Amino acid sequence: MNIDRMEFISWMERIIERFDLLSAHISELEKKRGSVDGEELLDNQDILQMLKISGRSLQRYRSIGKLPYYTISGKIYYKLSDVHQFIRESINVRTPKNYARE
Repeated sequence: MNIDRMEFISWMERIIERFDLLSAHISELEKKRGSVDGEELLDNQDILQMLKISGRSLQRYRSIGKLPYYTISGKIYYKLSDVHQFIRESINVRTPKNYARE
């Protein structure tokens, strides 16, 4: 199957237009993402999906001060670095018992 030069150029122009549209869409989504001082902010839904916990568990972590949060216009947000720190502090490292003969 042979494609003439003009048809090929037409296809390539359409592909480039699609890439430009996708690039613009990605840039728009990045702007919508909240950030403070260059730090990404996550809302409750983001945290629930990330940690795979219930809303009640998330509320408990906020109440006991394990997970710092910020309110902006009545909506709760979490800094990504705080969430990572919470995860690091919550990891239980288990080591196998030493079964060496005495």
